[in-house]
Amino acid sequence: MDLWQLHIFCKVIDLKSFSKAGSVVHLSQPTVSSHIKDLEAYFECRLIDRMAKEAVPTKAGELLYGYARKLIALKEETEAAMAEFHGRLKGRLVVGGSTIPGVYILPRMMGAFVAAYPEVTTAIRIGDTESIIQEIAAGLLEVGIVGAKSGLKQIQQEPFVEDELCLIVPVGNPWIKTGEIRLAELKAVPFIIREAGSGTLASIEKNLGRVSSSIDQLSVVAEMGSTAAVIQGIKGGIGVSILSRMAVAEDIAAGTLMAVSVRGLSMKRYFYLTCHRRKTLSPLSRTFLDFLQRQISD
Repeated sequence: MDLWQLHIFCKVIDLKSFSKAGSVVHLSQPTVSSHIKDLEAYFECRLIDRMAKEAVPTKAGELLYGYARKLIALKEETEAAMAEFHGRLKGRLVVGGSTIPGVYILPRMMGAFVAAYPEVTTAIRIGDTESIIQEIAAGLLEVGIVGAKSGLKQIQQEPFVEDELCLIVPVGNPWIKTGEIRLAELKAVPFIIREAGSGTLASIEKNLGRVSSSIDQLSVVAEMGSTAAVIQGIKGGIGVSILSRMAVAEDIAAGTLMAVSVRGLSMKRYFYLTCHRRKTLSPLSRTFLDFLQRQISD
């Protein structure tokens, strides 16, 4: 077993494919398969099952994946620390982001960071808020930006960027003429929600609670696993939804979707810089956090 094999193993799990992993690490599919077989021989158990067209980890594979991610992160942290000792900032920075920050905030911020520190390479790990927080708590990620507060004692968070949630409706919806509706009207129409664990869903639940209401009082007709899917659902006439203005800015500008306010319902929230309260950040992650905070203050 070596770190290179563990890196290949993680890529197969992340991409759910031997061939896609091979493309990323610049190896042929047979070579990737050979490395996985070597790992399975070393640990004396099957690590990956081929299910239909996907590569799926076995229980043993899931266990190894967690440790492999930690080992790879420690290797990268070690390289960054030694580079800092020599007066350089170098290494691979992996930052977690829930859907909206991961798609609309982090790419721009990380691009500016790489421009300032050209020897750094970056990666964004996108998941729902709950999964990103859990990975930080488990030590698989050092830093993330998510759309809701965590109740975990080991998680430290601070507000980063304010966001506005909007009721989003398709073109031709009669509410567009008034631009505002009552909450009772919203409860009477088909509504699309994000999946459990989503920061957007948590924010909607929190804001509804402030006016003595809840998700259960909405006419939920669909639950979708991504903001992009919700947007397509609205365009397809499945229902309306409440989404981040950042996520629909292009559609609103193009006139393919419209935003409507709900009278008496606050639609503000924050995205939070998130890290582990008790773990010391690597020099690379610490520098990135300092960089983000300078961006805000500027």
